[in-house]
Amino acid sequence: MSDARPGPGEEWNPGPVTVPRQAATVILVRGGGEGLEVLLVRRTPRARFMAGAWVFPGGAVDASEGAGDAAHRAAALRELAEEAGVRIADPEALVEFSRWITPAQVKIRFDTHFYVAELPEGQQPSVDGEEVVDFGWFTPDGALAANRSGEILLVFPTIKHLEQIAAFPDANALVHHARGREVIPVEPRVVPPEVGGEVARIVLPGEPGYD
Repeated sequence: MSDARPGPGEEWNPGPVTVPRQAATVILVRGGGEGLEVLLVRRTPRARFMAGAWVFPGGAVDASEGAGDAAHRAAALRELAEEAGVRIADPEALVEFSRWITPAQVKIRFDTHFYVAELPEGQQPSVDGEEVVDFGWFTPDGALAANRSGEILLVFPTIKHLEQIAAFPDANALVHHARGREVIPVEPRVVPPEVGGEVARIVLPGEPGYD
């Protein structure tokens, strides 16, 4: 069982299950032989959902973007431009890496498609200071260590993706792996605290307590 706890904005839902909104996220990476770095942006502390958390750029699919894979790619590129100031012209430059569905026990839910992309040559991230207030390039292990020390705040899906990405030596290796990867939807579950316990915990499919 994971020792992760629900993050900011992931309030327990005692009522009917919320239908998840379609969403898309970009894991933007850089680094060749010198190593792999990933871009994280910090959400404003005033946000209703995941306030102050460091996340991959992303957000909900707009109705005008349609449905299906094309809509998810359009949303991913739009959010990357809006939140990180990075523009990728070709939607096919995004390589689908994973799909995560927010636990049914949580009020605010998303069905999120995660894409991997390399930083386009000559571009540098920038933030608007409103929805996103900061950004940074991190090695996966560096981001995880900063979260453990309290320097930055990461939420469960970001942590799990960083743990996977940490296994790759550079951006090319990660993108190559993603191109041959079978994407299977993952829906974690929130397990209520046991008698005498204080906090709920998150478990993944196959872990004790999931079923």
